[in-house]
Amino acid sequence: MDRPLPLSVLIVDDHRLFRQGLAGLMSTRPDLVRLVGEAATAREAMSRARELRPDLILMDISMPGGSGLEATAALRTELPDTAVVMLTSSDEDEHLRQAVRLGAAGYLLKDLDARELFDLIAGIARGEAAMTRAMAGRLLKVLAGGPAQNDEKALLAELTEREIEVLQLVARGVSNAEIAEALVVTVNTVKTHIRNILEKLQVENRTQAATFAVQQGLITPFDE
Repeated sequence: MDRPLPLSVLIVDDHRLFRQGLAGLMSTRPDLVRLVGEAATAREAMSRARELRPDLILMDISMPGGSGLEATAALRTELPDTAVVMLTSSDEDEHLRQAVRLGAAGYLLKDLDARELFDLIAGIARGEAAMTRAMAGRLLKVLAGGPAQNDEKALLAELTEREIEVLQLVARGVSNAEIAEALVVTVNTVKTHIRNILEKLQVENRTQAATFAVQQGLITPFDE
């Protein structure tokens, strides 16, 4: 889903200094982001999100009084139009696995540099996943495996050849613009294909679609 700029953003992190630093960083890009609030706990995040209904929530995982993953699960149900991106210092595979399963729109580590963060946030506005190529490769390795189920095979059969091509590129972390260039089509055509793919596969976002692609053997996990 495309979102108009600037994106309204809620920062959720229990470290005040980190929140202040991120808020200061965002103030340098008023064209892209508009900070509307902060929260220090998962419970506070739920309350502020219901009040503010932001376009984007940057969510830490480990916080006192409740996990950011638990909050993400609840928010995806209550506020499906809000993108929740994990912004964390945790590089544990299980946290990555859970975040994707719960519908997070991305998974970023706090050692990310500012330029890359802003590029990925801009991607969120275009309906893309907020994930570096390296993290996308790791994600596919974490989530790949296990035999394909019959119902999954039936879903795959619903895709056209062009949709499968698009899905293979999505699974490699390629942006809409890059997909359009590779397939010699317009970005709007790519967006239409992706909407159709998500609907046919009965998944919420690109990351879950990418996981499906690996599990079905459409691509192999890769290193970046």
